[in-house]
Amino acid sequence: MPEAATVRAPGGAQAVQRALDVLHCFHDNGSDLSASDLARRLELSASTAHRLARTLLAAGFLEQDARTSRYRLGPAVTELGRLSYHQRGLHLAAPELTDLAERTGATADLALRSGPHAVIVAGGSVTPKVGLRRPLHSTALGKVLLAWARPGEGGPSSLPPLPAFTDRTIVERSALEAELVRVRADGYALNDGESAYGVRTLAVPVLDGVGHIRFALAVRATPALITQARTEWFLTQARTCARALEVLLLSPAERRPPAP
Repeated sequence: MPEAATVRAPGGAQAVQRALDVLHCFHDNGSDLSASDLARRLELSASTAHRLARTLLAAGFLEQDARTSRYRLGPAVTELGRLSYHQRGLHLAAPELTDLAERTGATADLALRSGPHAVIVAGGSVTPKVGLRRPLHSTALGKVLLAWARPGEGGPSSLPPLPAFTDRTIVERSALEAELVRVRADGYALNDGESAYGVRTLAVPVLDGVGHIRFALAVRATPALITQARTEWFLTQARTCARALEVLLLSPAERRPPAP
């Protein structure tokens, strides 16, 4: 909602939420943003947006181009991202994903859930020019993350309106619910031109020690490569990689045998 005419300096939880909203403005991996851009996206006054940006700049969460005065994500975000990457064991996943891609000729990706999106955290799609967030409802990665949703994450009813990207995209919640039942029964999800024409993706879950989903693993290529006749072969390769990752990504505490 837009700010009231009389703006008071944000304090407490509101200030934290607004600062986080500023950082989320950079999710689309687009160009640097000015304070005016931030104000427009967040429906804040220019002075409030400027104040938030300067606070985040001082803390290292944003940096500013000296020539244009526009903002981008700062070194503190990079540092925390790298720490999270290693804490989750994703540096151990990279060689497995590379091997899967070489064996199949497909792009191999690993994703986790962030609200209504699947966020690709490792694999061939992680490039500087490609956004890492994918809608849950129109991707194989997203369907797997929904089908094996962790407690409290919410199902299709928790998602915003489901936009259509092609004429194959599922846009009705009841149809998505039915699709997720099939995904759980089959043990994998298929995206056959639902997010973009000419792309076919298979995804499987990577579970933690108690059977909750940790990541979704996908192989993506054209229908000419991932044919119906070879679907089971690709699924076997993906599942083998997923089982390896389930062991590799266990924490040291999870790997220890139970006490007698």
